[in-house]
Amino acid sequence: MKTRITELLGIKYPIFLGGMAWISDGKLAAAVSNGGGLGIIAARDQDAEGVREQIRIARELTDRPFGVNLILISPYKEEVAKMLLEERVAVITTGAGSPKAYLPAWVDAGIKVIPVIANATQAEKMTRLGASAIVAEGSEAGGHIGEMNTMAMIPQVCDATDLPVIAAGGIADGRQAAAAFMLGAEGIQVGTRFLLATECSIHRVYKNYIIQAKDTDTVTAGRRLGHPVRALNTALPLDMLQAEYNPKVSNETLEKMGSNSLRKAVMDGDIQGGSFLAGQVAGMVKKEQPAAEIIQEIFDEMQTVLQNAQRLMR
Repeated sequence: MKTRITELLGIKYPIFLGGMAWISDGKLAAAVSNGGGLGIIAARDQDAEGVREQIRIARELTDRPFGVNLILISPYKEEVAKMLLEERVAVITTGAGSPKAYLPAWVDAGIKVIPVIANATQAEKMTRLGASAIVAEGSEAGGHIGEMNTMAMIPQVCDATDLPVIAAGGIADGRQAAAAFMLGAEGIQVGTRFLLATECSIHRVYKNYIIQAKDTDTVTAGRRLGHPVRALNTALPLDMLQAEYNPKVSNETLEKMGSNSLRKAVMDGDIQGGSFLAGQVAGMVKKEQPAAEIIQEIFDEMQTVLQNAQRLMR
């Protein structure tokens, strides 16, 4: 399959691994890249040397392009931004802020900068700043989300920019991938389905929760704090959602409740204190398989869907 994304990045399939904190490490990123997509390492709140270690792990496992996702609220963003220049990774995706301060130096170094945005206004801004492409992520996604859903947002983002758009949020199979491309996207980003990749190192409890999830088993907490997060409806997110509507609970208390909760889910499988982030497609994800097989399956199914759709026009 060829789109502007495959041509821009030199990849076989226009699919990105979502930059999932504590999850998208060098091993998983390499597996996605070896499968023909673009693996993404999540820098999360690691210092520069921690991220560099994951980059080196990925380079030991693949000779194909991969990227790093830098969250711009990280306390280590300055040193990580500088280190990414030194390592000259192929792609940098950014979230939770504007990459304006770093983008010129990255672009001058030949790095493709692809911000993650949540609406058309942000897409216009990133286009003016000189981004190479845009990831437009709808509220169906797991983790930190915006307000617009993918179906409504993608066409409006595509109308707002001439850059290639990667659709994210609510994509786990070929039917949803086909829909994203018909809305104008030239690539897709997938997170939740890769939680069941055999190369994904999350705790067994986390994987089991995904396998057992139903379509209504995610909740969104944190709107009062200004950064809503979608997760499976386990103990902590439900407690936070209830506390959020209690005027006696301070914002500081809410922040403390969620602190370190993703690490507890990923590393420890902590049923009470963990936040098991997942998108609304979690109810569709039932099978553990290699990352390369996931990618092939999505695009094979997409091809079938698009071919069958042509019959409707007879």
